[in-house]
Amino acid sequence: MDTKSYGKAPQNLAIVGGGRTCKFFLKLFSLNAFTRFKIKVVGVCDTNPEAEGYRMARDMGIYTTTDLRELLQIEDLNAVIESTNSREVLYDLIKLRPERVGILELNIARWLLQFVAVDQKRRPLEQQVLFEKMISEFLIQQVTQRILVLNTDFTIAEANAACLESIQKTRKDVIGAPCYSVIRGFNAPCASTDFGLTCPMLETIRTGRSSRVIEPDLKADDPLSYSEIVTYPIKDPNGDIVRIIEIWRDISRDISSQWIQRQKESKADLDKLIQEDRLISLGKLVASCVHEINNPIQGLITFSHIILDILKEGKIGPEDAEQLRKFAELMSTELERCGAIVSGLLSFSRESSMEYRDTNLNDVLTAVLNLTRHRIKLQDIELKVELAPDMLSIHGDANKLQQCFLNLIFNSIEAMPSGGRLEIISRLDPKLESVSVEIHDTGVGISPENLDHIFDPFFTTKPMGEGTGLGLSIVYGVVKSHGGKVAVNSRVNEGTNFILQFPIPTGDWITLPHQEDAP
Repeated sequence: MDTKSYGKAPQNLAIVGGGRTCKFFLKLFSLNAFTRFKIKVVGVCDTNPEAEGYRMARDMGIYTTTDLRELLQIEDLNAVIESTNSREVLYDLIKLRPERVGILELNIARWLLQFVAVDQKRRPLEQQVLFEKMISEFLIQQVTQRILVLNTDFTIAEANAACLESIQKTRKDVIGAPCYSVIRGFNAPCASTDFGLTCPMLETIRTGRSSRVIEPDLKADDPLSYSEIVTYPIKDPNGDIVRIIEIWRDISRDISSQWIQRQKESKADLDKLIQEDRLISLGKLVASCVHEINNPIQGLITFSHIILDILKEGKIGPEDAEQLRKFAELMSTELERCGAIVSGLLSFSRESSMEYRDTNLNDVLTAVLNLTRHRIKLQDIELKVELAPDMLSIHGDANKLQQCFLNLIFNSIEAMPSGGRLEIISRLDPKLESVSVEIHDTGVGISPENLDHIFDPFFTTKPMGEGTGLGLSIVYGVVKSHGGKVAVNSRVNEGTNFILQFPIPTGDWITLPHQEDAP
């Protein structure tokens, strides 16, 4: 639409929400305050037909409806004012509106800007007084948002009831006082402090346009207490800024919801990475377990051939029977060994639900060692294990902890390709109310420049195709998700020492038996 026709044809607006805001706009438009263009309200929609703005529109002969779809079907409708300040209503408007219909989201400051910036010379004095009175009343009525009118020297010219209530001060206390002192308790403008705050008012004065920032509430106990601050300039007929409208909106609930959602997504991502990493670990375990299973299988084949030869002779004497009994015992032992290996692999590969419960770290470490012991032996690595005799439980997820320890042991094995020494120690520290696991190897070590990056996702020093760079980042994520700490000391060509510390659950301490001692 060009500007010439804009000044002649009225703009047909509809209002969604029939409350006090609607009533204010109806009064405002009835004054013909907008001398540069014409506005006509052609419809009002609200689910409550008894709302004050809805009733006023009905009395003025304006079309009213409780159905949003019916409102949007009004002929020659140009735009809709969304006055409820509801996201759900706004989303419905965006979804249902015809392409020709624009949407004006409720923004008090923007409307006030339009009000005050109207050409004062083209309005009678009596109308100006009425107009300013309406604006003042409207400002006070907006109880859900904190509103300040500021002078360009930071002093407060006006504050609404919601603002006064939030800072627990009276109007007399704040009028004429600096905003940074009243709101933040500072002795200087917010931008000049050490809190890293941005002043939207200064930005508005600098640019002549509105500004928006999101800042934490420094006085609140809740670390997720945030406010959205929007500023708009009020200009005189010469275009000079004379005052600033500042609107504060509490968005703590939005931030909290987003934070909770982000935590859920992060947890889901970690669980997915852990499961994928388990599959990679399973491949490494299978490669070593194949050799461990092959030896007893070869023995079983030999024993079965000998038994067949004895049976072919047709006569089984006492000596043959005794020999068959010994063979059967050996075969049974070897089969149980193979079964234990396969059962361990199946248990490890099974995608079980991630859940936290009382977990004995010694049991987790024992299960991991049972899976890796053969590979440690094949690589000529001396293994030393010192588990605390009475390990206290921690509140943890056994699957995640298993993958955490497995990654560290694999790292140690791969750091000692020509053999070495691997020590695994668990201990209880009652003074620190924590349980620690130490994994020490005499491998190639980690260079100082890489030590700060080992927990970064996808960081690896291995050749292309030999590592994903996720192993240690998963270790870090698992330890942190259990409220623990992880420390690492390493020297090139001397070895690496990882220390994992987990808090003991509050309440009564429970000593769990080791797996081999359990009934």
